[in-house]
Amino acid sequence: MTEIADQPVGRCPLAHSAADRLPEPAPLPYVSEDPFHPPRRLGELRAEFPVSPLLYPDGEIGWLVTRYADVKSVLADPKTFSSRGRQRISPIRKVSKELFGDRFERPGLFSSQDPPVHGFYRKQLTGQFTVKRMKRLEQRIEQIVADQLEYMASRGPVADLVADFALPVPSLVICELLGVDYSEHAFFEQQTATLLSVKTTPEQVIAAGDALAAFMLKLVRQKRNEPDDALLSGLIEAQREAERPLTDDELAGIAMMLLTAGHETTANMLGLGTLTLLHHPEQLAKLKADMSLVDTAVEELLRFNGIIRIGQVRLVTQDVQIGRRLIPAGSSVVASGMAANRDPEKFENPDELDITRGAVHHVAFGHGIHQCLGQQLARIELRVGYRRLFDRFPDLRLAIPLEDVTWRTDTAIYGVRELPVTW
Repeated sequence: MTEIADQPVGRCPLAHSAADRLPEPAPLPYVSEDPFHPPRRLGELRAEFPVSPLLYPDGEIGWLVTRYADVKSVLADPKTFSSRGRQRISPIRKVSKELFGDRFERPGLFSSQDPPVHGFYRKQLTGQFTVKRMKRLEQRIEQIVADQLEYMASRGPVADLVADFALPVPSLVICELLGVDYSEHAFFEQQTATLLSVKTTPEQVIAAGDALAAFMLKLVRQKRNEPDDALLSGLIEAQREAERPLTDDELAGIAMMLLTAGHETTANMLGLGTLTLLHHPEQLAKLKADMSLVDTAVEELLRFNGIIRIGQVRLVTQDVQIGRRLIPAGSSVVASGMAANRDPEKFENPDELDITRGAVHHVAFGHGIHQCLGQQLARIELRVGYRRLFDRFPDLRLAIPLEDVTWRTDTAIYGVRELPVTW
């Protein structure tokens, strides 16, 4: 075990023996040499230095965790690895703490909260993801997917799978879930893209976040006066009998979190997952021959395609050992789910796509108390999307050479920017 003296946050010297030498702190590797695989350096670190020093864009030094077992242990322990304040640190862009002020702590954004605050908010929302609502949404998703595929067909014989299918489907679904008018989709898609881009300035991020917060606050007040059967109205109605009712700002924060998380990730998985299957024709042939494999195919595509490339940031509250490293209190840790999902100690032949694998223990949706609340909805969208896509277009193929595909490498959510296909 390496002894590391307690030092100010992000400035600890990397003292260690010659036999246990660490690499120099380096930026997070998140751009790949091969678009279908994680950066090569992540695999090297996982094998040689599974807990390695990480250099943030603002010069701070933290730690990068890459092994499956270690990533799960970090995400499973909110007492030691806190989410509170994690938004003040980004491994991919500079964050202006002075400019952001209390925006880091917007009411209702419980993804950056610890127990018991996190549990209070999550419980409010869990009650709205009922079996009845999910069944009703699944029927609606079937219709949304079918309609978008017919629209895509009308654009043929060449269409952009992203613009005509992968992006509209989850946008329509999240609008249906929250009770948002789909005419607003261009607005919230643009604001979300700004929030996720690695190229935006702190001022642009603030403006996008404020615009979304204002949009959601207006929506909450509208639903109070004109309730419907969507989730947001259900959440508002539930406050009538709550011991501690949520404020409008808290409701807006919860809705904002659902909106931003609920369409961008699924959209990229629909596009990238389709391209991955086209790039592995033997796996696609198995799926088309037996569509009952769609469930395991979805899990394997989630594991194989690391669309969350920056990992989960946590702040260490007390000295803790991860693997052979002693990490001092006050440090920051990035747990790389992308690296964990390719760990050969957990998954046999992890760099091979196998839709029969049944990789149900992947961490694509995170792990622990912050595991994605909408993961079952995402699974429904992906299952229905892939199944109906290849039913409707059994001869679907790329309309351009693979090397001409444009990739989303400048954003926190990885995927394809455009995907011209034909049939």
